[in-house]
Amino acid sequence: MLKNINPTNTEAWKKLETHFTEVEELKLKTLFNDNPNRKSEFSIVFNDLVVDYSKNKLTQKTIDLLLDLAKEVELDDAIQKYFSGEVINSTEDRAVLHTALRSNSDKEILIEGKDIKPKINSALRKIRAFSNKVISGKWKGYTGKSITDIVNIGIGGSDLGPDMVVESLKFYKNKLTTHFVSNIDGDHVSEVLRNINPETTLFVIVSKTFTTQETITNANTIRNWFLQNGATLFDVPKHFVAVSTNLEAVKNFGIAKENVFPMWNWVGGRFSLWSVVGLSISLSVGFDNFRSLLDGAEEMDLHFKNEDFDKNIPVLLALISVWYNNFFGYETEAVLPYSQYLSKLPPYLQQAIMESNGKSVDRNGNAVDYQTGTIIWGSTGTNMQHAFMQLVHQGTKVIPADFIGFEESLHGLKDHHKKLMANYYAQMDALTLGKTKEEVHLELKTSGKKGEINQLLPYKVFEGNKPSTSILFKKLTPKSLGKLIAMYEHKIFVQGIVWNIFSYDQFGVELGKELANKLLAKE
Repeated sequence: MLKNINPTNTEAWKKLETHFTEVEELKLKTLFNDNPNRKSEFSIVFNDLVVDYSKNKLTQKTIDLLLDLAKEVELDDAIQKYFSGEVINSTEDRAVLHTALRSNSDKEILIEGKDIKPKINSALRKIRAFSNKVISGKWKGYTGKSITDIVNIGIGGSDLGPDMVVESLKFYKNKLTTHFVSNIDGDHVSEVLRNINPETTLFVIVSKTFTTQETITNANTIRNWFLQNGATLFDVPKHFVAVSTNLEAVKNFGIAKENVFPMWNWVGGRFSLWSVVGLSISLSVGFDNFRSLLDGAEEMDLHFKNEDFDKNIPVLLALISVWYNNFFGYETEAVLPYSQYLSKLPPYLQQAIMESNGKSVDRNGNAVDYQTGTIIWGSTGTNMQHAFMQLVHQGTKVIPADFIGFEESLHGLKDHHKKLMANYYAQMDALTLGKTKEEVHLELKTSGKKGEINQLLPYKVFEGNKPSTSILFKKLTPKSLGKLIAMYEHKIFVQGIVWNIFSYDQFGVELGKELANKLLAKE
């Protein structure tokens, strides 16, 4: 079990409160002017990834005190328990072992005295064999035709993760076209059905219990459509597979036992894309790319597990987030990927972060009297520069932002990428430095708008001093994407440890479901 330590009772927290009053009015421009080496001193290079956190409102003393906080809440002990399979999801009596799914190590990981690695390796072999059979065309539909389309039927972690990864790795996709059905809104499933052929479509139903209302409603609607368009019940096994633990329900649906992929209760839904829930990913981009995704995540796992906290990317990102949320009172964070491929990363992280750390009761069962989970939102650059960035630059709220970029483009349009990355860097510089009254005055004067100076001056001033972090990879690959996702997963974990909350349950999603079922029962 995790230790229960109220962060506000630690010496480091009290020192941070005092320190905050000393640095609250510090200007980023001043910090850079006073230290020409600030960028290099506040950056971490990890293989193909460079994280630059120099444009944040902090000094080395801030970092030192935050690291003291991590020590006082015994983060190192929590990390050891996280990776070793101890029951850290105490409210559901479960271990949290999505990290085991991507580990290439032969070291035993025990759950209730049994090594889970053989089960993981067996599942990976099954994913590989199945994916290869479908992609190669050897898997035939009921009319003898090969599969052309995949439809993933799930919701929450059974949809958002695979959907995000498939979209992000579209450059690497094969000839199969992958669709996702999640919303119980009938218009959603109807639109997908308009674009597929029952003879050449494979449906992947992802539901641990095989009772999730949205997923099973959509699955039944799709099966009825399938049977109404020329197929029979005997054809269902050729076109439907399941990711589930409820073998009886799966059998009653008509899915063959050999086409059921196992799930385990030590993998939380929103962290499950690394498991057989990622079957649609493997089908879309091939098993080798799926394995590379896992390998990238494991690289970040090992970095997080073994690196000293002062050079540990997820640890530092989490502590900086705590600094803003709990001391500055900045409640939201923007995630801004400069790649259209990553358009679904912000909504994916919304679930991962807000469902995990949106808690108001601590690990002792007491109501917290401090802020916990941050509000996550965002979009892709440069689209968002023509949308909400006005508020980030000149609004009344301060919104720390993660800028995610790639040094190389995938399709090789160098002029496009040069302009994209110029915007990437310029936005962070603008947030940091702003534009003073004097600079605006000179600009208006030299541009021939001398007569409009008094009128326009206040509207063209940028306060600056807005925090941002640069997360820069060499190139968007399955491996770098795995590393990026795992980085945010571990950031979530560290935040939860500091805030003394349980990050891996989600009771908050249940009440609405219960009330909806009661309303349906009355009809």
